[in-house]
Amino acid sequence: MEIQEDYTGHVQPGGAAARRRLDALTVTKISVGRMDNNAYLLTCRRTGDALLIDAADDPERLTDLLGHDEDRPRLRTIVTTHRHPDHWQALGSIAGQTGSYTVAHPLDSEPLPIPPDREVGHGETIQVGESALEVVHLRGHTPGSIALLYRDPVGHPHLFTGDSLFPGGVGKTGTPEDFRSLLDDVENRVFGVLTDDTWFYPGHGDDSTLGNERPKLSEWRARGW
Repeated sequence: MEIQEDYTGHVQPGGAAARRRLDALTVTKISVGRMDNNAYLLTCRRTGDALLIDAADDPERLTDLLGHDEDRPRLRTIVTTHRHPDHWQALGSIAGQTGSYTVAHPLDSEPLPIPPDREVGHGETIQVGESALEVVHLRGHTPGSIALLYRDPVGHPHLFTGDSLFPGGVGKTGTPEDFRSLLDDVENRVFGVLTDDTWFYPGHGDDSTLGNERPKLSEWRARGW
């Protein structure tokens, strides 16, 4: 599989993956499936252990992303950000192939094709080799939607937001109450505690930074759901 090393945050359906090299982790982004879902492979550069965020679709492409050489990453963990089916079509296949343990929030675990080996809540951590990801529960797109925060000790934070936050607004909600819940959580648990240089990675489309989106928060609330 072709992997571009000049990471911009943009990938295309059926196209090359893109890899970002941090001091302790690599982040590899790929678009899969008919709904242009992003899947993210995080690999510890010291141990070779890896974590996949959203085994969304195209199990063959995700397997190719892992590689086939003896020194390929060892996929230990698969995290599902939320219950919507476009984010877990390949979950059973990839977990079965690799023996990875699976993780989700308890409020979104019931619809998944296989029960999670671990259910996590707000503030808990998930290991990727020697690095830790912090779980951020963002209520509204679904009851159990989670984001994953990596606080790079030698750089800026990195936040994987699922379908809860995109460039241009929060994720889709079904009621005004759900919209207010999601925007409140995004404001309080994301923008309220993280710096403008935080780079965030959504479940579909291109990446952005909190600094780019922060000036639009009042516009999003006025626009409503």
